[in-house]
Amino acid sequence: MNLISDVLLSLGAFGAAIYCFVLSNRLKKFTTLESGMGSAIAVLSAQVDDMTRALDRARNAATGSAASLQDLTVRGEAVAARIDLLLASMHDLPQPEHTAPAVEEEEESDRKLRFVRRRSTRTGLEAAE
Repeated sequence: MNLISDVLLSLGAFGAAIYCFVLSNRLKKFTTLESGMGSAIAVLSAQVDDMTRALDRARNAATGSAASLQDLTVRGEAVAARIDLLLASMHDLPQPEHTAPAVEEEEESDRKLRFVRRRSTRTGLEAAE
């Protein structure tokens, strides 16, 4: 009975040793930087660093754009206030006498409206990558 238990115990120890050896080899393959999961982790880490830098650049560009937009909004509000003042002062002027209103209406109906669209150039902005 002792002999059978010793054989089973030695077989169990041998099986555990083989299991540990296999696990050791798998762990070595897992942690190598040249191939396996180690290289994948290194690549992902580099990509995270690149994305962090791109996010910082985009944040800086957005901050600059927001400041520029704020300045343009303030200028636009100032111009709108001046236009309101000019329109209010126009109501105080006397109405001019029209000598031939029918002729002006014909000339206005003969005119064709023309719309021109221009794109603004933005040189100070940096696009996010």
